[in-house]
Amino acid sequence: MSSAASGYFRRLGRRLTADIDHLDAEELAESAEASGACRASECRRGEEVSMLGRLRSVEACSKAAGAAIEAELFDGTDAITLVWIGRKRIPGIEPGRKILVRGRVGERDGRKVIFNPYYELRGNS
Repeated sequence: MSSAASGYFRRLGRRLTADIDHLDAEELAESAEASGACRASECRRGEEVSMLGRLRSVEACSKAAGAAIEAELFDGTDAITLVWIGRKRIPGIEPGRKILVRGRVGERDGRKVIFNPYYELRGNS
């Protein structure tokens, strides 16, 4: 058996037995890297970044907190919070959606955050 064939079967066996979330994270990280986007795990406060990932959660904040939408973007390496201030709803911003965002990384409660990021909707998966 050639080394290329054995490598194929090794990868196939891994894909069949690996955790789906782990495989999804690897695929997201690879597509983000191929697009030239910054990895969430490597970005630092104050940096202007472009990131590609999938929205894990999206929620509208209550009126008491002021109108805002918060979403968690996961790129396969880490998660970052996106906050659109003054918005109650943004068409297309929904869990499971793949998006490219650009903005300056900040910090809130010890977590990375981008306020009012520019965004481009990508494919649904």
